[in-house]
Amino acid sequence: MEITISDNQTIQELQDQFNEHFPFLKIEFYKKEHEVGQGNLDSSKLDSSKSIGEIRTIHDTGDLSIHGNQKVSTLEQAFHDTYGLNVQVWRKSGEIWLQTTAMDEWTLSEQNHTGEEHKV
Repeated sequence: MEITISDNQTIQELQDQFNEHFPFLKIEFYKKEHEVGQGNLDSSKLDSSKSIGEIRTIHDTGDLSIHGNQKVSTLEQAFHDTYGLNVQVWRKSGEIWLQTTAMDEWTLSEQNHTGEEHKV
């Protein structure tokens, strides 16, 4: 899957594209980068109506390849290094969403499958 990153998109549009391919996962955008194995505070989450141009620090337009066999940590780092975006992957667990901090070395497919197994 390819997600095109451009300044005129909103956070919500990117989230929707990601969620089409991984229905039991979501990505959230934050003001600051999180440490490896650490989560982000809700207070630093960015409003999904903001444009990508408003929040990123690297203004290159391009496609970001996302594959099921990609580790969560690799995806989060790619958003940061390529576009200056601070992203955290979340996984659905029943009725709640969990940050994947302890399982950042799992692949997106593994995370998505685990979320599917725990659906209500």
